[in-house]
Amino acid sequence: MKRILVIGGILAALIALFVFNKMISKRNGTNSYTEVKKGLFEISVTNSGELIAERSLDIKGPEIGMGSERGGGRGFDMHAMELKIQDLVPEGTVVKEGDYIGQLDRTSYANTLKDELETLKTYQTNVDMKILDTAVVLSKQRDDIKNQRYTVEEAEITLAQSKYEPPATIRQAEIALDKAKRTLDQKIKGYSLYVAQSKAELNYQKTRLSRETRLVSDLQAFLSKFTIIAPGSGMVIYKKDRNGTKRKAGSTINPFDRVIATLPDLSSMISKVYINEIDISKVKPGQKVNINVDAFPKKAYNGTVLSIANIGEVLPNSDSKMFEVQIRIDGADTDLRPTMTTGNKILIIAYDNAVYIPTECVQTGADGIPFVYGKNKTKNIVVLGEANEKNIIIEKGLEPGSMVYLTPPLNPEDFKLVGEELIPLIKTHK
Repeated sequence: MKRILVIGGILAALIALFVFNKMISKRNGTNSYTEVKKGLFEISVTNSGELIAERSLDIKGPEIGMGSERGGGRGFDMHAMELKIQDLVPEGTVVKEGDYIGQLDRTSYANTLKDELETLKTYQTNVDMKILDTAVVLSKQRDDIKNQRYTVEEAEITLAQSKYEPPATIRQAEIALDKAKRTLDQKIKGYSLYVAQSKAELNYQKTRLSRETRLVSDLQAFLSKFTIIAPGSGMVIYKKDRNGTKRKAGSTINPFDRVIATLPDLSSMISKVYINEIDISKVKPGQKVNINVDAFPKKAYNGTVLSIANIGEVLPNSDSKMFEVQIRIDGADTDLRPTMTTGNKILIIAYDNAVYIPTECVQTGADGIPFVYGKNKTKNIVVLGEANEKNIIIEKGLEPGSMVYLTPPLNPEDFKLVGEELIPLIKTHK
């Protein structure tokens, strides 16, 4: 009895397995066919991209240029250092013109300004002292000249009173007068020379003071721009470096690229996408594009190819050259924001009434002649046309509505070859 139950169980299992295999075979057979379709056939190039504003207002750090030259031949070069971003409002902050955006590190230039202010104070003191010293010396010299004029006048009186004196006395009086006059002339000439010398020295000191004043003024104006304010209204978007890193607190800017952030015009958006060098030749300005945005999966957008880069570049994690393509999105949507990820389908060409099948249906023999297995047990030689990512056009060899295998059948030798008359045409196309 027990043996009968075991045998019955085994038979039941075998029957269940047979039924299951039949079901699987039937299901696999059903799924291995597809219909030859006729209708719109589009060839496109697709890739993901990123939204940017077509127009934007740059928020820049101060313009770094040569400072004023200081007296004595030493100048201050504002090209010497890069500027570090010390503080920056969060990305996405909506600001108005004049609002605070960020702060640059003032340390290096603030120390320089402190030194220059000390130098300016020294130069100002030198000018003041020179003016004072000159005034004292010239006042004394004017007194000396005045006293010497009195001496000359006294010598003239003495000479006039000596006309009745002996000749020797008269001669002494003449000599004394001559000496007094020559001394007066020397004092007048000395006064004139000292005035000219003092003017030259004072002008030199004033020139140094003027240059140092301009230098301090330049530095103060320069440092006043270390507090960054919004040049207009909009949403703050961080500037990206060439490697894709965003500039933020702690980043540096240099004299050749002073942009810290941007205020994009959200009324006109661009989808920036990179196309590989194999497909870029298919892309032309003016082609239509279907666009979707990851942030809004239920929305669809249309666009037009605006521009194509002439030179490719190697992007991170890519071995092939990629070309930047800019696509202008039609219309405006206030929900769209820069840096959002996009999916872009660039329509290269469309055929209205094309006959097409999935690409995997097409098989190729050793002779390179393409064919398709039909459900009616035929091996159909076909003339192929254009292809897209999934399907391929059949120019000749199949009729719309017929059923073909997606994968080769288990018994291909049982299929009848048809369409041999197309072989010369296929070879001609090659």
